[in-house]
Amino acid sequence: MEYLAIVLFVIIFILILRGYPVAFTLGGISVAFAFGVSIFAPEVFQMSTFYLLPARIMGVVNNYVLMAVPLFIFMGIMLEKSGLAESLLETMAMMFGRVRGGLAISVVIVGALLAASTGIVGATVVTMGLISLPTMLKRGYKTELATGVIASSGTLGQIIPPSIVLVLLADTINSSSRGSASVDVGALFSAALLPGLILVGLYIGYILIKSFIHKEDAPSIPAEEIAEFRGTNFTSKILKALFLPILLIVLVLGSIFTGIASPTEASAIGAIGATILTIIQKKFSFKILKEVAQETTKLTSMVFFILLGATTFTLVFRTLGGDAYLQELIMSSNLTPLMFLLLVMVVIFIAGFFIDFIEIVFIIVPVVTPIFNAFGMDMLWVGILIALNLQTSFLTPPFGFALFYLKGVAPDNVKTSQIYKGIIPFIIIQLIIVGVVVFFPEIIFISK
Repeated sequence: MEYLAIVLFVIIFILILRGYPVAFTLGGISVAFAFGVSIFAPEVFQMSTFYLLPARIMGVVNNYVLMAVPLFIFMGIMLEKSGLAESLLETMAMMFGRVRGGLAISVVIVGALLAASTGIVGATVVTMGLISLPTMLKRGYKTELATGVIASSGTLGQIIPPSIVLVLLADTINSSSRGSASVDVGALFSAALLPGLILVGLYIGYILIKSFIHKEDAPSIPAEEIAEFRGTNFTSKILKALFLPILLIVLVLGSIFTGIASPTEASAIGAIGATILTIIQKKFSFKILKEVAQETTKLTSMVFFILLGATTFTLVFRTLGGDAYLQELIMSSNLTPLMFLLLVMVVIFIAGFFIDFIEIVFIIVPVVTPIFNAFGMDMLWVGILIALNLQTSFLTPPFGFALFYLKGVAPDNVKTSQIYKGIIPFIIIQLIIVGVVVFFPEIIFISK
């Protein structure tokens, strides 16, 4: 009767694709399905099994690692309110202004810096879309290139630590491994750093090549305008724009990588640091604090409700023998570990066209983790691959959230089709990075 677990998985997946709320679909359908099975096949599932659920839910609520989620969210939203992104973009644009495509390169670099200090995709894409997209279009940038650069740079927060995705991935992998393998959040942060930086480098390389071949797509900023901006205080402008966010990055990531603080403790440092930076920028007020607190509560509640629903689904799925059934099915199909890994990567990539990264983490990852463990695969490596793959879910139409965020703030003359066309090269670059890490796993261990 193990096939019932697969039926449950398929039903939930279909309902989520049809737009039903993820948290309530995961939890509600799992309970309803289990109730039906307990009536018609009590030997397979008994409702008394749900006595285990409160302990599991409290385990989620009391999870020390997951405390980092609301703190990193608070940090990201507070930094968005600080106005640092505006000064960063303006200064970087003038630093690279003489280079053809320099404005686009500055957007990528600022996206990387914001990723390392916020990790909030929506905030980054909206901020850079509001500030840089009108400027890029005004200066003659091709719409597809401008939108593609902004959307892809905004998603760097999914792989460059501190990343909420990496925190949730580590927790999900650990809870799904049943003690057979564990992934430390700090180790995941460290392993993700080099692939993230390589991705930034490839973005910049593509922009340089694109602007060299098609010069009209990415013109440089006039020299007189750069000279006017630089004036006599250009060095102080650079220091003011770069010093504060880099200081915050060093405090948060440096404390994790040196072992001074755990990721959860570092997230608290980041939240306080972001608040101090907002005060220094003279943007802080109790109104801002209230807005940040409300948005943090809203996003955190969404994540944890989905997590609680996923906990219910996992309990029912495992009690029905779904994980053992899938493991036996995969093992008997003579798939090699690499073939199974590639299959999972394809499934996650396709799922990213239709559902959010959080849903993929809480639905697909718990199902495949025991099989990866059975194959004896390094879950740190697998976790980085999944994180890189999940980054594409923000860019792949029709439901790429970065595309929605950008369209929401783009000028009226920017068409959705132009945004979709613009992100294609960057999706290809992301898939190239996934392939590189698959076949050259030592990359992630260099940065550990």
